[in-house]
Amino acid sequence: MIFVDGVPVTTSHGRRGEILSSLLENPTLLSALERFKSAPAMTLPGSEPVKHVYVFQKEYATVDPALVQFVGTDEATTCVGLVIRNRKTGMTSVSHMDSGGIVDMGLTQMLSLVVDREVDSALDVHLIGGYQDAYHDLVNGTHEPTRKPGGFSLPLCSNIIETMQNRQEKFHIRTLCILGHNTRYTSNGIPLPIISGFLVDTTSGLVIPASFNRRSRCPDEVVRRVRVSVSYEDPSWKGRLLETYDTRHDIFQIAPCTWSSEWGKIAFSLQQYSDSEILLECSTSPSAESPDFVKNERRVWSYLMNHPDWRQTFLGRKPRVFERTISGEWLQSE
Repeated sequence: MIFVDGVPVTTSHGRRGEILSSLLENPTLLSALERFKSAPAMTLPGSEPVKHVYVFQKEYATVDPALVQFVGTDEATTCVGLVIRNRKTGMTSVSHMDSGGIVDMGLTQMLSLVVDREVDSALDVHLIGGYQDAYHDLVNGTHEPTRKPGGFSLPLCSNIIETMQNRQEKFHIRTLCILGHNTRYTSNGIPLPIISGFLVDTTSGLVIPASFNRRSRCPDEVVRRVRVSVSYEDPSWKGRLLETYDTRHDIFQIAPCTWSSEWGKIAFSLQQYSDSEILLECSTSPSAESPDFVKNERRVWSYLMNHPDWRQTFLGRKPRVFERTISGEWLQSE
């Protein structure tokens, strides 16, 4: 069930979307939203190294504050970053959800190491990402309604809220930076997200806007991006978030994912697209993507062309394991 200021959120009519609408108008959440949006953004890597865990699209990670200082994600346009933190233990789970089909099982995965079933756990929740993407914007600066009003973000946000409301755990909403609250407009009237990334301080629970680069999105960045692209083919990941991190040992275990050999041919075909065609064909929000979106897509396709057989990547169907070095870098285990 969902709470705000310790009070359960209820509706009078039970109509679909009513709870989400109520939360978006809640004065307490509106005040928290302004504080969050006005906070200085953090960029990783910064001048000082920090122990952090990065979460890609479709992934989740649960971290222990005794081992990790920060956990976060970025590159969210129509996706939603979800934070669930146990107020008593500090155990913090972050996911980067991109479709309603993974919400139910995804929440169960996130809660598995956050909730203490022997204690009535108070869970602080933050939803960040997703914007008013009602139209499929074209790259040339114009837009036309090529899909139903509401786009991708609204159904995803509604699904997350309704699923939490129907569960037995107590979810205390702290930040709701989604949909219209996370939207700005260009001079041409094209909607764009205001904030697409964040970090959670696992000790204090503070959530701040953030951005990352290729170095801070490690380890195994390209392979993890490949999993995002091809995981829908692997039935073992249907309806589930991708597993990526061992909470108890502070190591990355990139769980295996299979893909068909046809991906080598598909990747070659996609590489022939122009940059603007890639944005239009491969993004749910072509006008809102980061400057390196196309480059990252091409890197994924190059990998698939060179590794059409998934067994070249996940030898013996075993996870790819990375351990943190004293200097903070990640070293792959043999």
